[in-house]
Amino acid sequence: MKLRATWTLCAAIAILIGASLAVSADDGQQVLLIDHYVPVKSTVPAIAGQLAEIYVRERVQAGTLSRAGSFARRVAVFVHGAGTPAEASFDTSHSDYSWMAYLARAGYDVFSVDVTGYGRSTHPAEMNDLCNLSAEQQKTLVPALLAAPCPPSYPHQMTTIASDWNDIGAAVDFVRALRHVDKVSLLGWSLGGPRAGGWASQHPDRVEKVVLLAPAYNRASPASAPAKVPADGTPMGVMTHERFLQSWDEQVGCPNEYDPEVAEAIWSDILATDPVAASWGTGMRRWPNVTVWGWSQDAVAKMTMPVLLVSGQFDRSVPQDRVRDLYSDLPGHNKVFVDLACSSHYTMWERNHLLLFKASLEWLNAGTVEGKSAGTLSLGYPEAEAQPRDPIR
Repeated sequence: MKLRATWTLCAAIAILIGASLAVSADDGQQVLLIDHYVPVKSTVPAIAGQLAEIYVRERVQAGTLSRAGSFARRVAVFVHGAGTPAEASFDTSHSDYSWMAYLARAGYDVFSVDVTGYGRSTHPAEMNDLCNLSAEQQKTLVPALLAAPCPPSYPHQMTTIASDWNDIGAAVDFVRALRHVDKVSLLGWSLGGPRAGGWASQHPDRVEKVVLLAPAYNRASPASAPAKVPADGTPMGVMTHERFLQSWDEQVGCPNEYDPEVAEAIWSDILATDPVAASWGTGMRRWPNVTVWGWSQDAVAKMTMPVLLVSGQFDRSVPQDRVRDLYSDLPGHNKVFVDLACSSHYTMWERNHLLLFKASLEWLNAGTVEGKSAGTLSLGYPEAEAQPRDPIR
C-alpha cells in the first residue's frame, strides 16, 4: 500500500513537471489524466478496519495546473451510481462524451471517485465468488461459468451507504488537501444522488454546489440504519453486454437517441476497469449491493448549497416525479430542475449530452441555467412542444 501510494505521488509529480514543460511548448490546452489511489480505513462490513484503496481519477488542463493562482470554486468531484464505475460514467472515451473533460476544458480541476467494490478501487474478496450472485443470476451463468448453482459464502449485502460516505469523505478530503481548497462541487448520477447528496447534507461546509442527474431520491427512504447492518441479501450483481443494451433500449423514446458506437465504447470502458469481471464469460459488469438509508426529507433539508437537478424525459429508472419531489424538499431558493428532452436514465451518453454538460458548467460558474437561478425549465424540446411548468412549491 505504501509503495503504491508513493509511486502514485511520484507519478503525479512527474506528470505535473511534464505539464509545465507542455505549457512552455504552447500545449496548455492538453487535458491531462492523473490517477490517484487514496488509502482509507474501510467501514465496509466484510473488510471493516482494513486499509482499502479508493481510486480517484483527475482530469485537468495542463495550463490550468501551471497558471491557476487558486483553485477555489474550480474543483469538481463526480460520484457514480449503482452499476457503473465513475470513469466509464463520466469520462467516456468516445468523441466528446467525457463530462469530466468538458469541464476540464472550461478551466475546472475535475475528479471522480469509485467507492469500494467499483472500478479500480478495492473489491472485497467475497465479490470474486460467483456463489455470491443471486440464485436467478446463477441460473443464467450455468453452465457458462458455474457447474451448478451454489449457496452464498457471504449472505449479506456487500456495502452500506455509510461505507460509501466514508469513501467519498476520504476522497473529498484528499482533493481538498491536494488543491488547498475548503470546498468542492459535487456531481452525482442515479445512486450517486444518495451518495453525493447524502454526504453533502452532512458536510455542507465542504460543498460549494451540487449537480445531480437522475438522483435516486425516495421520500419513503428510512432516515436511519436498519436494525441489522449489513442487511441480509445478495452481496453483488452482474450484467452482461446484452442486458446492458436491453436496459438502455427499454428507455429510448426518440429516434437516434443514442449512437450504438458510443454504447460499445462505454462497454469497453467498463470492462477495462474490472479485469476480474471482464474475464467472466464474454465479460460482465459487476457491482456490490448496498444497504441504503439516510437521504430522507430531513437530510435533504440540510442541503443549503445551490443544487441543480436534471431528469431525462424518458427515464424509467428514476422517474421525473421522484426528482420533482426532491426539488420540492430542497431548502432555499437557489435550486433549478431541468427536464431534458429525448433523454433516458443514461443522459450523459446520449445525443443531448452537451445540453447537460453546458447546463452543469453554467451552474458551477454562476449558479444559473440559461440565466435562471430557481424554478424549472425544459431543454432540448422543439419550441412548440416545450411544456413550461410553474415553479414547484
